[in-house]
Amino acid sequence: MRKIISSILTTLFLLASAVAADEKWPQFRGSQSIPVAEDPTLPDAWSPTENVAWKVDIPGSGWSSPVVWGDTIFLTSVVSSVEGEKPKKGLYFGGERKPPADEHRWMVYAVDFKTGKIKWEREVNRGLPPASRHLKNTYASETPVTDGERVYAYFGNLGIFCFDMKGKQLWAQKWGPFKTRFGWGTAASPVLFKENIYLVNDNDEKSFITALNKKTGEQAWRVERAEGTNWATPYVWENEMRTEIVTAGTKSIRSYDLNGKVLWELQGMSSISIPTPFSKFGLLYISSGYVMDSLRPVYAIKAGALGNISLKEGEKSNQFIAWFQPQAGPYNPTPLIYGDYYYTLLDRGFFTCHDAKTGQEIYGKQRIDPAAGAFTSSPWAYNGKIFCLSEDGDTFVIQAGKEYKLLRKNSLDEMCMATPAIARGSLIIRTASKLYRITKSASAK
Repeated sequence: MRKIISSILTTLFLLASAVAADEKWPQFRGSQSIPVAEDPTLPDAWSPTENVAWKVDIPGSGWSSPVVWGDTIFLTSVVSSVEGEKPKKGLYFGGERKPPADEHRWMVYAVDFKTGKIKWEREVNRGLPPASRHLKNTYASETPVTDGERVYAYFGNLGIFCFDMKGKQLWAQKWGPFKTRFGWGTAASPVLFKENIYLVNDNDEKSFITALNKKTGEQAWRVERAEGTNWATPYVWENEMRTEIVTAGTKSIRSYDLNGKVLWELQGMSSISIPTPFSKFGLLYISSGYVMDSLRPVYAIKAGALGNISLKEGEKSNQFIAWFQPQAGPYNPTPLIYGDYYYTLLDRGFFTCHDAKTGQEIYGKQRIDPAAGAFTSSPWAYNGKIFCLSEDGDTFVIQAGKEYKLLRKNSLDEMCMATPAIARGSLIIRTASKLYRITKSASAK
C-alpha cells in the first residue's frame, strides 16, 4: 500500500511541475531542450495501427527530428537515385567511406498536421554528395528550426536554407564540404534566439560557431573553434545572470556571449561529444560518453562562470561546478530531467537515475530489455512516464520516480534513430521510411 501511495504522489507531483503540452515543437528536443509535456490525450500505447491518427511515407532518408508549428510539421530528407547499403543496428565503426556516386536530392517537407498529406516540398540541392558519411548517419540528420514565420533547414556539409511557412525560399547560406572524423558526416542542429540563428560546425578542417540574422541570412559574427569533429547541438542558456550560447566539444565545453566572446570553458570530456546541453533548477547539464573511453562525464554547472572552470584532479565540484559524475554520460542520447530526477539512457540499453540537484545516484544501471541493445534517439517524458525508443523501433515505457519499473513496450517494427516531437496531444515519430502521428484520440474515432 505504501508503494502505491508513493507512486500516486510521484505522478501528481510530476503533473503539477511539468509544463502543459504545447501547440508547437519548434526545434530539436522542443522549445526548452527538455522534451517533457503533460496532456492526458498523449498516448501510452501504440503499434503500426493502434492509436495512429495517420502515417505517411517520407521519401529518401534522414534522421532529423520533426518540428511542429500550428498545422504544419517540417522535416528534411535526402533522396538517392539508387538504393544504397542499409545500416545495421548497434555500435560499430563506419570507417573511411567514399561518397556515393549517384545523384542525390536534398529536400525539405511540410506535412499537414491533421491529415498527414504533404503540403509542399522543396529541393534545395541536387547532385553528387560532397562528402562521405557513416553508414548509420544520413545527409539530413540536422533537425530544422522554426519561429512560426520562417523555417530553417540546415545540412552541415551544404549550408542553411530559409523558407517562409508557405515554402517560398527567402535566403540561403552555403558552405563546405568539410572533412569529418573518419568521414562520418554531420548532425548538429541549429538554434534560434531573438534575431539570430546559431550554428556550430565542428569538423576536422576549420570548426566554427556562427550567428546569422534570421531575416536576411547575413552573418552577425563567426568565431573559429579549436575543435575536431563533434555532433552536439548548441544550447541557448537564459539564466538569472545572462544569456549564453553553450557548446559541448571534445577539447572543451565553451560558453559564448551573444557577440561570440568566450565567457568560460571547461576541459574534461570524452573524445566524442554528441548529447545536447540543457538547463533546469538554475543548473546547466552537459555530458559526453563515447563508449570506448573511461571518462564519460556529466557536469552540473552554476550560472555566472568566467574563465577556465575545469576541475582539478580528485575534485568533484568547485565554485561553478555543482556536481560531477565521471562515468555516467551517454554516447548518443541526451539525458532527461523529469520531476527532481536526472535520467540517462545509455546506448547499449541501460537506464540510470540521479538526483538532478545533487548528482546522488538514485538507482544504478538497469537493463531495459536483454534483446534491446541499441539506442540513439533521446528519451522523453509525460504523464508520469519516461519513453525510450530503440533503433529497432521499440519504445520502452518506464515508470518515473525513485524505483525503476518497466511498464510496457510499443513496437513500430522499423528502424528509428530520430527523437520524436510532442505537440497538440500527439506524438510525432519518424521511422526509417515513415512519419507517424500517434494520439489517444485516434482510438476514440
